[in-house]
Amino acid sequence: MAGVARAYEIASVERGEVLRYLGHSGQKIVPELDARIDEVVARCLAAARPRGVTRVFDVARRGRRDGRPVIELAGTALALEGSSIARHLDGAVAVGVLAVTAGMGVDLELRRLSLTDRVAEVVFDAAGSALVERAADAAEADIVAEAAARGLYTGSRFSPGYGDLPLATQPVLLSSLDAQRALGITLSATLLMSPTKSVTAVVGLFEEPRERAYVACDECLSRDFCKIRPTGSTCRDLTGATG
Repeated sequence: MAGVARAYEIASVERGEVLRYLGHSGQKIVPELDARIDEVVARCLAAARPRGVTRVFDVARRGRRDGRPVIELAGTALALEGSSIARHLDGAVAVGVLAVTAGMGVDLELRRLSLTDRVAEVVFDAAGSALVERAADAAEADIVAEAAARGLYTGSRFSPGYGDLPLATQPVLLSSLDAQRALGITLSATLLMSPTKSVTAVVGLFEEPRERAYVACDECLSRDFCKIRPTGSTCRDLTGATG
């Protein structure tokens, strides 16, 4: 069964994240540029149409392929290869798969700015990167809710290209979500995604909490999109959680 696309309401991004993508490391920002950043971030939020799709697959088998660890997922051709992902998903009984995009409107505005306003282009690009990561936080919240409904806990997300998980995982990952139809995401010959502000990732589901992912709600990147807290529970206390 293909995943169903969802729209995400993202009204803001953290300014610190935009500055981080700009390479800012504490330098003084003059008032004119400060105001310009706010203006361009607002323009990016207006141009974006963040959407995502998620699915959860049970772990079918762990083995080796060409000498490398591989995790095969039930009901899909997607297989996760490499020592990095094997460690990241050690003990996982299922794996959530996500793809998100900020939409083609962001790409179109970036192209226009590249011809008309290079300063705004750089800021807009940084804002788009921060925005699509927020969309990934929202998609991850969907996976956390499904995990809680199963009585399971989640780890952190991990994307193709991290560690030794091959970027060549992208075509099958996107196919497993039917992401071209659902989100309009396509791949170039060099495996770059279009729209460019798109993210894919996997998230492990575990029978026991993961210590490194075990954070307070106020520290959780997905807190603004959480579906569990309104039920009076949290993903760390699964009693009564329904997702």
